[in-house]
Amino acid sequence: MSTKVSDYVLERLREWEVEYVFAYPGDGINGLLAAWGRADDKPRFIQSRHEEMSAFEAVGYAKFSGRVGVCAATSGPGAIHLLNGLYDAKLDHVPVVAIVGQTDRSAMGGSYQQEVDLLSLYKDVASDFCEMVTVPEQLPNVLDRALRTAVARRSVTAVILPADVQELDYSPPGHAFKMVPSSLGTSDYAPAPAEPDIERAAELLNDGGKVAVLVGQGARGARREVMEVADRLGAGVAKALLGKDVLDDELPYVTGAIGLLGTRPSYELMQGCDTLLVIGSSFPYSQFLPEFGQARAVQIDIDPHMVGLRYPFEINLVGDARTTLQRLLPHLRPAEDDAWRKEIEKKNTRWWQVMRRRAEVEADPVNPEYVVHTLNDLLPENVILAADSGSAANWYARHLRLRGEMRGSLSGTLATMGPGVPYAIGAKFAHGDRPAIALVGDGAMQMNGLAELITIRKYWEQWADPRLVVAVLNNQDLNQVTWEMRAMSGAPQFLPSQSLPDVAYADFARSLGLGGLRVEKPEQVPDAWAQALASDRPFVLDFRTDPAVPPIPPHATLDQIEAAAASVLKGDSDRGAMLRQGLKAKVQEMLPGSAKDRGDRSEG
Repeated sequence: MSTKVSDYVLERLREWEVEYVFAYPGDGINGLLAAWGRADDKPRFIQSRHEEMSAFEAVGYAKFSGRVGVCAATSGPGAIHLLNGLYDAKLDHVPVVAIVGQTDRSAMGGSYQQEVDLLSLYKDVASDFCEMVTVPEQLPNVLDRALRTAVARRSVTAVILPADVQELDYSPPGHAFKMVPSSLGTSDYAPAPAEPDIERAAELLNDGGKVAVLVGQGARGARREVMEVADRLGAGVAKALLGKDVLDDELPYVTGAIGLLGTRPSYELMQGCDTLLVIGSSFPYSQFLPEFGQARAVQIDIDPHMVGLRYPFEINLVGDARTTLQRLLPHLRPAEDDAWRKEIEKKNTRWWQVMRRRAEVEADPVNPEYVVHTLNDLLPENVILAADSGSAANWYARHLRLRGEMRGSLSGTLATMGPGVPYAIGAKFAHGDRPAIALVGDGAMQMNGLAELITIRKYWEQWADPRLVVAVLNNQDLNQVTWEMRAMSGAPQFLPSQSLPDVAYADFARSLGLGGLRVEKPEQVPDAWAQALASDRPFVLDFRTDPAVPPIPPHATLDQIEAAAASVLKGDSDRGAMLRQGLKAKVQEMLPGSAKDRGDRSEG
């Protein structure tokens, strides 16, 4: 039997050691589907409920495995559905390759069914590499370059395969004019800045008296080196959300997340520093960085296109974080005074006391902060966490203390709703022997998560560790937007857009043969987490939480607080509970952390 183009595509993916393709079928990739049948499902076809979920699962797989994620879809609507997940990968710098079908070449330009100009549609999301295969001899080059470019540039690439091309007999490129042979593989590399630039950066950092470090996901492979730099300089370390798992949150000088969802110690770290070192982060919100002119600054990033952004850095070092820090460390002098570090640690201790007290504030029926804070003591040491966008991301960012081998991620730059559950599914295919937890709001669960419980049901018995806990913060409100309306626009809650129906999430999970439990009282929360994490199958926890618990940042401006108050005067439907919960939460910040802290309330 001759080798078809579709057979060769799957063969080449196997040679690249691609294990999974997250996909949804359609007639635009019928040739590929037939080839999968002939190839004994290798690489494995992982079927989602929707192409967008296939893309999110590929992103989750890539984020948690460190390998390229591959997704596939049919022509027209299937290719369109992939886009949101692909943009999530592009904006978070995650390597993902999309393989999409297209109508037959003979029909192109004829306004044919499902004919979409995919080269134009994908030219932004796959701007680093997007090509359509029109003759067999373009392979393997087009596929090789798509994979290699995705890995090298940590971005999205796309290969478009017309349906009739998939069915052609494969013939390789020859040693001839206008033929492009190709080869497999790409090697690891660790670029480093020139030595004079390293020395200049060290001199600047050594001159600092109050050094702040900001790390992002690009620093993940440099954990030990970041700790050594922080100790050498007596610095505090804040983390962009995508870098939440870079350093242990239990380190006394790690101030946690930064930004709108961040912590007060991180905010104060930036407000008080005179020197800033940013490692592997393109954190976008410059208003949370030091005032311009306040701090001298150095940036380290592997991507030359991402340096010099967000802040007026004096020195931009282009290089791998670990390699660059290893070369920088011998030039750094130990800090002469530890007062700055002690101040950071004191404020950090105070912050966690405030978080504990906020979690203990009574709510109706359950405080969402308590739900997430309680999980800290129950987290498995090798857990993988995925948080969805919305108020759930606030509690993930502020309350969970990651440590050791724990991993966590969310949609960082796109901040799209809906990736929490598919990220966790992708994580389970990356690490089937590790437990996973998806922390999602009821809006995201209704948007995407419910259907993907069916995907979990389809595959969970193949995972070495069956535990995948989906925790739904069910407050019947699109809560983050509700609070943003109050704080940023001074507008009352608009029920027609914000109110959500109550759904029996746990019942639906049980109907699929999964575990499920609804939790409506605070005293049930610890046992519910324990039961789900001890289950012999995936488990859905439906936490009935109070929408009046405010996700307003602890460093909210007076304008935001004033706008929130104005929304009450304009007749907010939840104004009584909102005021009550907001006041109780703020009181926790003003209370002294311990007897010795009484009289020093400014740190709250």
